[in-house]
Amino acid sequence: MLCWNHCFRILLLATPVLLLPAVTHAQFVPGSGTFLIGDDLEDPTFTYTANLPKSSKEEDEQVRYPLGFSSNGMWFESPKRGSPDSIKWVETPAGGIPGSKGCLYMRTRDSGIPGSPGYNLRKENQNQAQDDFIMKAHPVNVSSSPSTTVRVYLPEWSQWEQRNGVSFGYRVGLQGPMEKDSPSVSRRLFGRGRPNKVTEIEPYYPGFFIHFVPEKDPMNKKGHAYAMLLLRANELGHEMQGPVIDEPGWWTLGMSVTPDGRLHYYARAGVEDLTQADYIRSSLPYNIRGTTFNTIFFNVCSADNGQSWSTPWIIDEPKVFYGTVRQNLQAQRPGATAP
Repeated sequence: MLCWNHCFRILLLATPVLLLPAVTHAQFVPGSGTFLIGDDLEDPTFTYTANLPKSSKEEDEQVRYPLGFSSNGMWFESPKRGSPDSIKWVETPAGGIPGSKGCLYMRTRDSGIPGSPGYNLRKENQNQAQDDFIMKAHPVNVSSSPSTTVRVYLPEWSQWEQRNGVSFGYRVGLQGPMEKDSPSVSRRLFGRGRPNKVTEIEPYYPGFFIHFVPEKDPMNKKGHAYAMLLLRANELGHEMQGPVIDEPGWWTLGMSVTPDGRLHYYARAGVEDLTQADYIRSSLPYNIRGTTFNTIFFNVCSADNGQSWSTPWIIDEPKVFYGTVRQNLQAQRPGATAP
């Protein structure tokens, strides 16, 4: 049961706490330290049981049990949004990790409320919805310097859903204390008084999004199709623009979390291990100093119009690490020979 997604709202109505000055920690390369959990996706017998209709709690408060699950016990349907419509094992595309034989394929069409395409467009004027695919949770305290890496295959531009918008997400599930206003008894009864401050343990989900701009889109000023990395989020919760991707193919993405709760984003073209040269930027997402790193998950987005399929997404070697002692994490299978 993925209880980390919805059961950590613990009210901390304690006596005042003396807050010491925050210590800022230097960022470190994702993939440093000790391997914690992940999936090499090498088993060709991998299957996923969807258990339709899928959940859509975020849109209509409906969690439809039982949730979907993978045959290896590593992946689960999100109760918030459900899983992509097509999830399967595929052979590794050309240019992947040397020695890799298999990857995970994800694609979706009905990404919103089952049987009600276009709900987000009607309600919020958004021409897309998203599904989630969540790795088995293995929580670790951020004091242990957790990090995560994955290889993502971007297909040829002609294979993308021809829609200007977000197509894919790679995110982490964090939680940390967040101060909120809570009206006092006197304010509720007499209409005056300052609201009390309460602290709740808040789940939040920063990470990468891949945004696509089709060649023929009116907003495209480059003259050819391209994608860009968006980073979620800064202290105000706004997305930050990352590198522009002009050529499809393999990319390596990674995030690390330092003990001060800051998230550090890294990316590079290809499948080689990340290095300090691949650092993009850092942030304190939503101004929450995270305390626990729960898991990673992926979003697959579509127009949710009942007809248009999403871009086909392929990932390999999704992993989580802890600690910052750099080991030899060459992206190559034991015994494999680099070309």
